Amino acid sequence: MDVQYFFELFLSGLTRGSIYALIAIGYTMVYGIIELINFAHGEIYMIGAFTGLIVAGILGTMGFPLPAILVLAVLVSMIYCAGYGYTIEKIAYKPLRQAGRLSPLISAIGMSLFLQNYVILVQTSDFVPFPSLIPEFAFLEPIAHIFASSDFLIVVVSAVLMAGLTLFIKYTKMGKAMRATAQNRKMAMLLGIDADRVISVTFIIGSALAAVGGVLIASHVGMVNFAIGFLAGIKAFTAAVLGGIGSLPGAMLGGLFLGLSESFGAGYISSDYEDVFAFSLLVIFLIFRPSGIMGKAKVEKV
Repeated sequence: MDVQYFFELFLSGLTRGSIYALIAIGYTMVYGIIELINFAHGEIYMIGAFTGLIVAGILGTMGFPLPAILVLAVLVSMIYCAGYGYTIEKIAYKPLRQAGRLSPLISAIGMSLFLQNYVILVQTSDFVPFPSLIPEFAFLEPIAHIFASSDFLIVVVSAVLMAGLTLFIKYTKMGKAMRATAQNRKMAMLLGIDADRVISVTFIIGSALAAVGGVLIASHVGMVNFAIGFLAGIKAFTAAVLGGIGSLPGAMLGGLFLGLSESFGAGYISSDYEDVFAFSLLVIFLIFRPSGIMGKAKVEKV
């Protein structure tokens, strides 16, 4: 076995798995609290990438240094996409909160299609080049051929954000309210928790994290298009299901597991079947462990 090739595939899988995990967190947080699959979440990731492109273009013409452009592009994208997440929840999901399960699902798919076509109209349907905003790190030069600076930054930023979110959920007042709402929304409301506010904050956080992933991966790949959110969203949803939908650690683990599986499958078998590996894993888990790696099967009381 070629050890260098193995580590190259491992690091590549770690990079893509980190992005899947960032997006999957949004899926699993929303599902954990209101049991809704927000299929428009992938489009938030796409809008974050386009927002980063616009901000980078403006700041680049003003002569800002590269690190400052990257930081500001990420921050503006997070704020902008957080506003999108909040608005989507209020328009597409809140009015249907008491409706059957099918109505919010149809609304989510409709919102996804609406956002795709909205971006086509205000931007373009073609692929657009995205500038490389991530500087080269000198300490990575010896291994730059297998682990570029962009890979390193994606993994580090994703790890920091996921650790910060975990601490936020565990120790802050809002985090405790989110856990209480996820466990029993009606009881949480009886105890004085504003469930509507908790749900809005959940959408805001998930959308902001997806925006970070959008800017970083667009800078890493060098291209952006209106359709990038659809496949990324489906992959992230797959990662959330693999890890255990509704479980925050499960979303992180599922994203990494999916990314590594795709990387090794493409590297040792064929890159033509990259998507096949991902969705084959999903089918296998749904058959043999539908609750996911860290999920718990629900027991309905009768």
